[in-house]
Amino acid sequence: MTCEKIQERFADYLTGDLDEASREEVQGHIAVCTGCRAELEDLTAVWAKLGVLPEEQPTSHLRGRFYAMLEDAKKEVAASGASGPRRLLFASSKEWFTFRRPSFAAAFSVFVLLLGLGTGWVLNGSHGGAGRLTALQNEVQDMRQTVALSLLDRPSASERLRGISYSSEVRHPAGKTLAALIDTLDNDQNTNVRLAAIEALYLFRNEPGVKESLVHSLGVQDAPLVQVGLIDLLVEIKERRAADALKALIAGKLINADVKKRAEQGLKQII
Repeated sequence: MTCEKIQERFADYLTGDLDEASREEVQGHIAVCTGCRAELEDLTAVWAKLGVLPEEQPTSHLRGRFYAMLEDAKKEVAASGASGPRRLLFASSKEWFTFRRPSFAAAFSVFVLLLGLGTGWVLNGSHGGAGRLTALQNEVQDMRQTVALSLLDRPSASERLRGISYSSEVRHPAGKTLAALIDTLDNDQNTNVRLAAIEALYLFRNEPGVKESLVHSLGVQDAPLVQVGLIDLLVEIKERRAADALKALIAGKLINADVKKRAEQGLKQII
């Protein structure tokens, strides 16, 4: 499906009005298309910000003032008539306000989207709006995890780094996201990617099983930079269960001198 067709579904995607097949189609497309992903993120940001707008309550005189202004406008039009210049202006405006113009189509889509959300907020009250905002935020989190998992499976180290970056922006990662980060830390061939995985897992250190996985990973690492990064992380979070892993690392015959020194210092700090 083309980018244009996918983007036409963004509004329904954000409101949850797509069926499961269409939803998966959008998610699959944005996982590989950076342009559409950026477009959806921009639209999501606008949508989310609307959710925190204060609820406006119209005054009791609003309806009366509106109809008074409408009557004045009708009298003015009737008195002045439609002159030649005004007809020309109307014609040129009509040509601009057409869906054949991409700029107008995009602006109109955003306007309708914002109007719909604003109307729903006013009609349903702040409680309903807050619920929809929470659902939207959860949707964004799911989208980021979908993109992260897709990128972490790519052959390019730069794309895997981007995947880790996306996962770092998730508040409460799913088990499969954490498992992918841990697997990347243990098995990725690129040192920079493994170091980035350490930084991401530090953010999720309080998630179930993460600390145990970090301790285990120390025993399977062979790159000095990654070993030092893990030691620093375990010392930072004061993980006492890392003591045995540090002792085993220090006792290793092939250990780098700098790593051994850092491990000895770290062991003293956590016991």
